[in-house]
Amino acid sequence: MKRTVTMTSQQRQDLIAKVNQIEGLSTEERSALLGLLRSHKKYGLVWEDKPEDVEERLRDHIPVLTEVKERAIISDIPDAPNHILIEGDNLEALTALAYTHAGKIDVIYIDPPYNTGNKDFVYYDDYMDDYRSLPYVDKIDAYRHSKWLSFMYRRLVIAKKLLKDTGVIFLSIDDNEQANLKLLCDSIFGESNFKSNSIIMNNRGGRDYGGIALQHDYLLIYTRPEGQLQLISDAEKEFQYEDEIGGFNLMELRNRNTKFNIGNRPNLCYPFYVDPKSADNNGLMRISLEPLDGYVEVYPAKSNGIQTVWRWGKEEKSRRNLNVEIFGKRNRNGGYMIVQKYRKTTKMQRSIWDDKEFVNERGSELLKEILDQDIFSYPKSLATIKRVIELGCSDESSTILDFFAGSGTTLHAVMQLNTKGGHRQCILVTNNENGICENVTYERNKRVINGYTKPNGEYVKGLHANNLRYYRTRLIDRSRSPQNLRQLVALSTDMLCIKEDLYSEMNEFAGQQTHQNVFRYFEKGGKRMMVIYNEEAVPEIVKLIEKYDIPCGQIIKVYVFSPSEDPWAGEFVSVEGKVELCALPLAILNAYKRVLPKQHPVDVFVKPESVQEETQTDGNSIFDSMKGGEA
Repeated sequence: MKRTVTMTSQQRQDLIAKVNQIEGLSTEERSALLGLLRSHKKYGLVWEDKPEDVEERLRDHIPVLTEVKERAIISDIPDAPNHILIEGDNLEALTALAYTHAGKIDVIYIDPPYNTGNKDFVYYDDYMDDYRSLPYVDKIDAYRHSKWLSFMYRRLVIAKKLLKDTGVIFLSIDDNEQANLKLLCDSIFGESNFKSNSIIMNNRGGRDYGGIALQHDYLLIYTRPEGQLQLISDAEKEFQYEDEIGGFNLMELRNRNTKFNIGNRPNLCYPFYVDPKSADNNGLMRISLEPLDGYVEVYPAKSNGIQTVWRWGKEEKSRRNLNVEIFGKRNRNGGYMIVQKYRKTTKMQRSIWDDKEFVNERGSELLKEILDQDIFSYPKSLATIKRVIELGCSDESSTILDFFAGSGTTLHAVMQLNTKGGHRQCILVTNNENGICENVTYERNKRVINGYTKPNGEYVKGLHANNLRYYRTRLIDRSRSPQNLRQLVALSTDMLCIKEDLYSEMNEFAGQQTHQNVFRYFEKGGKRMMVIYNEEAVPEIVKLIEKYDIPCGQIIKVYVFSPSEDPWAGEFVSVEGKVELCALPLAILNAYKRVLPKQHPVDVFVKPESVQEETQTDGNSIFDSMKGGEA
């Protein structure tokens, strides 16, 4: 960490004036120096930004997502949710998601590397020390924390852009980086949006940690400005009483906290009047706020000689609930107390998560049952992630993202919760280091969907009402040559399917067969999407749309190649009520521009590389294919 130098406002202005007078500085150098001076912060987290290979790659390349179709698991159930697994560096994947899912994610859960110094955090850069043969960050690395903060900062800035205004993010961490992560998240998500630094008891026995038996990790929770955490189900709630409405328990109306007493809350100390002869089957008696014949006067009981008070004011709520939810009842001493019926089946999550099902051992046991081998260390328990999703999801059609997917517990949790009713979708991102994506993340959830047999021979029925689609990140040249722009459009279709959540491709449209170098068409239910790769075909495609019958109120989302931001709107005037137009690739490039690092200068004298064969087009063959060529 570097220490922040403090200077007065006048000193800063004087230094700015000196910088402006220095000769020999380029415009870029002068702007950079002035930017540093003007962006001075009085308080915050400061670290040495460390370069990362993937960030440098993204200065010259942009990512796309391409589907590995042979790995797709497709349900027979028509409306099964589409879950997505992305194999690749998560910074590249997050950049792609900045186009497909900006402002669309309800819940983010991540379990990033804890940076323990024990080979759990890999940082690929050009500055690895000589003593290291692999890019692990160990305890003696002088930039250990700076590398980790640089790594997390780049990813969390994009994650914030993906969240809805009502979204919530949960971050697992331990003592190695908890304090740094809290300050980092305060700066990114806003200190006012911090909700909790919860403790999760993940090892009930404890492990040696410098003389302390460490039993817990942390769960940092932040919301976006309009986000809020949900109450959780109190499934184990048992009701002692029952009436015509249903079960209930009783809560004393008296405030047992003697800090609130007649001395400082005199308005909350007043009498109720109880009818001793009116007890029902539950021992509840009618009450009144006015003295009546035969009724007994009841004040809040004293505690250690202190006169306590009621929880409710006389005029505020008591009259509304009298003899509906508020009653008199005998206490253990033979006197009377005032009670409230309590019917809640939900509760607020406490900051200490100490249920035995939250321990990591449960996650390890389950993963070993599914894969029949001990192949992944310290997976989170299924119960923990289910609780996270319950806290964060305000409805049953939420989208959940985990870009440190590990063993894939988050998707497993989403699919299990959907069995109780719901259409939640999950996006997982992980690299394939040591085969983790293929052999653990994918294989685990493939077996969960299809069904599997435990080592003891017990068969676990599959969660068949789910689709799982497998993608890989792919990089293409970032320079805006005509060939590169066409290649980006040609390779963007899989991303457009993700963006529109529409995967059902048709072989023809309005009687015309589609062609991958001309246009493709997707349709399911009331959703329609067309991708036009060659602008020369637009007039003919407009004619097809003119004769295509679309139900009232529905449209075709048309993505069309254009060298500018104009999606050939003038050509679509005759069908403007049937289509919604979007120009590619600038819509993608503009979304990427908000999250990509600054591009390296391009040598304008270098001849662009020829485009790959899969993106080449030929005008005559295109129109020939539209007249009946093979799709």
